[in-house]
Amino acid sequence: MLPRWELSFYLLASLGFHLYSFYEVYKASREHEEELDRQFALEIGTLFGGLKKDPTDFEWSFWMEWGKQRLLRFLFGHVAVSQLASVLARKHRPWILGAYGIWASWCVLGAHGTAIIFLHTLISFCVAQFRSLVLTWLCSLLLLSTLRLQDVEEVKRGWYQTENEYYLLQFTLTVRCLYYTSFSLELCWQEVPCGSSFYSFPWLVAYVFYYPVFHNGPILSFPEFIAKMQQQEYCSLKSNLSAFAVGLGRLLCYWWLAELMVHLMYMHAIYSSASLLRAVSCWTL
Repeated sequence: MLPRWELSFYLLASLGFHLYSFYEVYKASREHEEELDRQFALEIGTLFGGLKKDPTDFEWSFWMEWGKQRLLRFLFGHVAVSQLASVLARKHRPWILGAYGIWASWCVLGAHGTAIIFLHTLISFCVAQFRSLVLTWLCSLLLLSTLRLQDVEEVKRGWYQTENEYYLLQFTLTVRCLYYTSFSLELCWQEVPCGSSFYSFPWLVAYVFYYPVFHNGPILSFPEFIAKMQQQEYCSLKSNLSAFAVGLGRLLCYWWLAELMVHLMYMHAIYSSASLLRAVSCWTL
């Protein structure tokens, strides 16, 4: 563990670099707004007093579109199922939430998408039984590399009607790789024989298909997931609702901040303009 003063120094340095870089991008966006508007037809927003929005930010537009279509409904469904499971079947809550996650994945990604996630999870679990860190990392890297194999990409594209559905599967597979890797590493670090019942395939499936973090995170390590499942078993409805309200408020704040950044800093539009890439400062880049 690094000393507190060193951690504080790195934190301040990182914040300073990021804030100054954001300022440079903001300044370049304002200076070249007319040129960017001609090239990319900046969208006029309604949230921030008529500020124009960068329409070339693919990832933000992608998640906003998916959130409006299906993901938000399934997230609220998870909350409802979690509360019902806590009241009616508290001991079986992890399995109920895991089953809900599999069903939600089936609805959003289809049978093929859910099956390939399950297959990756099964392969990782089998390799983890050797309790070798090297094999675990090699397995995860090999599974991750299949996302860029052209033949595999063509097969997965054939499962869906739109590119957005294919990219959602790619995002999900990438994030799921971090989750089954976390489980496998924790299993490797356990003493032999492992007396804990948590390091079993059903727990891994419940962990991988935990829906609030299913498609794009945030990252939740396996020990944190176990602690969350155990802790919430004894929480009252009032405390759960309070936690939900706090989480929802935090999510809305993050959404508002991200929307503001898209309106103030035209990062992706600048990246897409060859002339501006030569004109802006190194800090902006």
